[in-house]
Amino acid sequence: MRSLKTPILILILSLVSAVLQTFFVTYITYQINEQFDLAVALLSFFISFIVSFFVIYYQIHQVTFKKIDKLYLLVKEQQPKEIPNTEFQLEEVDSIARLEEEIKKLAQERNREIDQYKNLDSYRKEFLGNVSHELKTPVFNIQGYLSTLIDGGIFDPTVNMEYLKRADKSVDRMIQIIDDLETISQLEIGTLELEQDTYDVAQQMREVLESLEFQASKQRIRLQPAKKYDKPIYVKADKFRIRQVFVNLITNSIKYGKPNGKTIVSLNLFEDQVIVEIRDNGIGISEKHLPRLFERFYRVDKGRSREQGGTGLGLAIVKHIIEAHQETIDVESKINEGTTISFTLKRAN
Repeated sequence: MRSLKTPILILILSLVSAVLQTFFVTYITYQINEQFDLAVALLSFFISFIVSFFVIYYQIHQVTFKKIDKLYLLVKEQQPKEIPNTEFQLEEVDSIARLEEEIKKLAQERNREIDQYKNLDSYRKEFLGNVSHELKTPVFNIQGYLSTLIDGGIFDPTVNMEYLKRADKSVDRMIQIIDDLETISQLEIGTLELEQDTYDVAQQMREVLESLEFQASKQRIRLQPAKKYDKPIYVKADKFRIRQVFVNLITNSIKYGKPNGKTIVSLNLFEDQVIVEIRDNGIGISEKHLPRLFERFYRVDKGRSREQGGTGLGLAIVKHIIEAHQETIDVESKINEGTTISFTLKRAN
């Protein structure tokens, strides 16, 4: 028996069939002999019950359940691979209940896929809108500068060189956006190969801090390592790409830091990893923005972000670079208290 419900159903159907057949046999016997024969009735009921039971059992188990099992296997093939469930290895299971469970799982999976497709479609539309907006600004700027020069500004020495320089800056911004988009695309599809070497990440961290010191001083931000790293800390990674990560994250901490604030970079050893932590005491990020912080073109404060410059792709590139190394990145932040972004690198022996 496959479950308690199945034999109960077979028994009920067998009893009903036996009662009907016994009534029919008893009626025929009564018509012939003109008297009720209890022995014939009991024998007829017993034989009818046994025959009905096995016929119904065969129909349900050998025909119906075989078809259900085939349907179950077809539904199961549509499910993602998972660790086999050993719950039913010691007892038979109800095929109908099992099929019902798999259909429910399949329906839930399809609903999740539909929701995911809707989210992806919404994300795609938002992304295209953001790309258009980011490119539209420098294009309109260039158009305005060129129109002014064409209308006679080219002959005005106080205007021509200044407008050409502004147009050149807008072209540089467009190139930067396109380069960043290309980098992200290559990282996503895996065509950008990482050139992993063994190098001293502590030395790299110091070099990045020194290169950004002037930019930080203009914002009255102090950059410093958490402590003196006298001994080398070797990692196995793409040196150029990890430098990109350092520059993007530290530059962000400068942009959103408070006057007379500070950004501290620490390197911590944990088993076979190096945990890099960049901590500032800046304006912080609202909790609602954290899940989308690494999305392309996502800006927490759109107005201020564009004033500060950048393409809006820096954090997205950072995330893709770290994930391309098969490592993780995490962010914690509180409004008016600061932000901490940490990521891991593979430690070299």
